[in-house]
Amino acid sequence: MAWFSRPGRPCDACRKRKIRCLVSDSTRDCVLCRSQGQQCAFVEAPPKKKRKQTDVESPEEAAVSSVSPAGTQKEPLHDYSKFPEASLLSQTLGHQPFRTNSYIGATSSPSRLLLELPGTSELGKYRASVSGSEVRRVSQDGYFLMLQDDQSAIKEQLEVLDKIEAAISPHGPALVELYFRIVHPSFPILHKDVFLVKYGRSYRELTPACLAAVYMLALNWWSYSVDLADFVRPDVSDLEQLVPCLMAFDKAAKVSDIQAGLLFLQRPRRDSWRLTAQLVATAEEVGLHRDCTAWQIPDWEKGVRRRLAWALFMQDKWGALVHGRPSHIKADNWEVFPLEHEDFPENVEEDHVEQGSSEVEKGILIFIHLSTLTQILSDVIDELFTVQASKRHDSTVALLQTAKPIQLRLKSWYNSLPSCLELGTTTSRKLSATGQLYLAYLTVEVTLHRAIVESEVKKPLDAGLRQITREAAIMRFKSVVDFLKRLKPEHMQGFWHFASGSCLAIIGTFSLVLLATSTDPGESKAIYSQIAEFRWLLNINGPGAGFTKPAVDLLQSNAGFLATYRPQAPTKVIPGNISDRADQSADEILTTALSNTGRQDEGESNSANTQAFENISEDFQALPSGISFSPNQAWLYDFDDLVSQACST
Repeated sequence: MAWFSRPGRPCDACRKRKIRCLVSDSTRDCVLCRSQGQQCAFVEAPPKKKRKQTDVESPEEAAVSSVSPAGTQKEPLHDYSKFPEASLLSQTLGHQPFRTNSYIGATSSPSRLLLELPGTSELGKYRASVSGSEVRRVSQDGYFLMLQDDQSAIKEQLEVLDKIEAAISPHGPALVELYFRIVHPSFPILHKDVFLVKYGRSYRELTPACLAAVYMLALNWWSYSVDLADFVRPDVSDLEQLVPCLMAFDKAAKVSDIQAGLLFLQRPRRDSWRLTAQLVATAEEVGLHRDCTAWQIPDWEKGVRRRLAWALFMQDKWGALVHGRPSHIKADNWEVFPLEHEDFPENVEEDHVEQGSSEVEKGILIFIHLSTLTQILSDVIDELFTVQASKRHDSTVALLQTAKPIQLRLKSWYNSLPSCLELGTTTSRKLSATGQLYLAYLTVEVTLHRAIVESEVKKPLDAGLRQITREAAIMRFKSVVDFLKRLKPEHMQGFWHFASGSCLAIIGTFSLVLLATSTDPGESKAIYSQIAEFRWLLNINGPGAGFTKPAVDLLQSNAGFLATYRPQAPTKVIPGNISDRADQSADEILTTALSNTGRQDEGESNSANTQAFENISEDFQALPSGISFSPNQAWLYDFDDLVSQACST
């Protein structure tokens, strides 16, 4: 399949944007119109031609012509600051080709105070100390150093761009269309029109990292394109080999490189935590941590900066969780306002009609709600898992007091989800990304309960509170099992956030913690059976959804551990105890715990503790309405055989 510029007249949409009208030999509609879910139109009359002005060749244009492959004509690159006010790229701060902007901080050199002083003459005016730079003021206290890339860097970048394009040619436009159909609605960190405007003029107006990242992610859904399905998929390793040089630490900081880095991180990577740290530093370099509401930049760029900032916030916080590392982003230096619908230029009218696409409106809501959930996760980590947090909690009761308001926020967050994001609500022949949102929510719940269960081992609770907290924790694990049962192929084949696989592994670890800390035979059997169910569901959902592999590998490698805690007389049906009480209300569970559990000789102290947590028990034990308990089920698979093999080795 070949893509080429439409001979003769471009369609109305491409003419408005002044970009090439790219069509293939198998379709009548161009890549821009197909990405918008519309047909090419030729209704408007062409504008009157204006007399051409002779332009002096810019350094960028000279660089383009000097490295153009033989027989290939490259489009000239543009200085966007000279575009007319009506242009989408006019006055952009961070999207100029071959230019870098560096945020001037409060303690850096040059001084923001001195920059504000009016000079009595041009000679006496305070200047930035960086040679060849100029200062751009975007707000009262917002200054940036604007730097021009040197010629050797420009030449190298253009050469790499040509290598990237050659690696996937002639499928580039089809992959771009696929990316904006499936990935972008669920992970909207690019500005669709800006990307297509640049790409429509020349792929050389993009940065190598961003172009490669879009191609690499789109390759995951190769078979979902009617234009690509019959062709051999390019080897992604050719692009993977370029990633280290694309994200090298010595490169100039650019907004597009942060976008590219986040896209690269949605694929499994061994260096993901180090790359995250690099992206946070790059974001600080370009001022992404600051509020840009009042900045003198295009409105669309403000939206991009907010979306990108929150995507990085999510990457950092979820990365901190799955790697067990301190977060890089601190609240004291985070000024970005919460996301609103106005920050997303796409709308439901841009939903793609082609089957296998993602839904735009749902994607926006998922992204917004995931960002607010991540703020709660951030507090879970800060309040329960940091070095200093562990010193603040001298008892599990103290930890419960810290956990209670966080649990209430989680409950409120869940109740705020719109009905269109219910897990069972899917659209015919459309992919759904709601699975990642529910998995993220359940992981935060599990992480909260893990802190309580592990604390209780070293700092025991009285028997009544211990029973309450363990029943709540086991219920959370059961809700995960129920969640996995309700997933459909539309979920499994959709976009899943980078942490999804690790979230399942964290939940698997939590189940092992529950099993290892259980002191009741009936409870142990129930947990063991739920772990078997968990593994079975991962196996049957796994084909075609590689993100389940970390959890499967975790349980596989811990077969010996499971054998150690295997119930003496395993049954084919989940036993009673906790599961028999699944339909009881939180109040009934609490009442039973208080009436049937003997008191330790702390008397009034323990009684007061139990009374203090009457409310917390309700929050910990009430499952959200959309997630039900797993029913008793016969397990007809080889989980027990796996453990038996471990026993005999």
